[in-house]
Amino acid sequence: MFTGLVEEVGTVRRRTDVAGATVLTVAATTVLEGLRPGDSVAVSGVCLTITELDGHGFRADVMPETLRRTTLGALAPGSRVNLERAVPADGRLGGHLVQGHVDGVGTIRARRPGPRWDEVDITLPATLSRYVAEKGSVAVDGVSLTVAGCDADSFGVALVPTTLARTTLGERAPGDEVNLEVDVIAKYVERLLTARATA
Repeated sequence: MFTGLVEEVGTVRRRTDVAGATVLTVAATTVLEGLRPGDSVAVSGVCLTITELDGHGFRADVMPETLRRTTLGALAPGSRVNLERAVPADGRLGGHLVQGHVDGVGTIRARRPGPRWDEVDITLPATLSRYVAEKGSVAVDGVSLTVAGCDADSFGVALVPTTLARTTLGERAPGDEVNLEVDVIAKYVERLLTARATA
């Protein structure tokens, strides 16, 4: 489980494609503290299992399904990625409950710079729109954000100075694709209500 509070921005050092899957080597510093092989790290919102550490970063396998359903398939050496270690059971939940299970890929439709923040509109697949609510939470490339407004095919967020400076969202432009994870609580509520209605 993650919180959507990015700890650092890492850089892809190497990408090795093997039989439809990929091994990513990511340069990092902060997230290496206390990290061991087998631990989980969210890479731009995608939960990956660490296979190897080398003191300058880590390696992780990315399965074909993940490559197809997220933006990780487009990563290349030099790509910058948001990184967050899994939160310990006694850790602080500063953002919201984030699983690292990407629900779909959205596209930045518009970006409006403000005095100290940016307003960003993001399209999302129609199958996800029912889980996004104004003032609710959504993870965009692993960043916990509050929904400022939404309609049938998009939602808006405001990126505060910290988010602009400490995550890759400060670099994203209209047309860029981003990983989206909707609020898991909304999905469970829908599942429970559907089961009750058909019981």
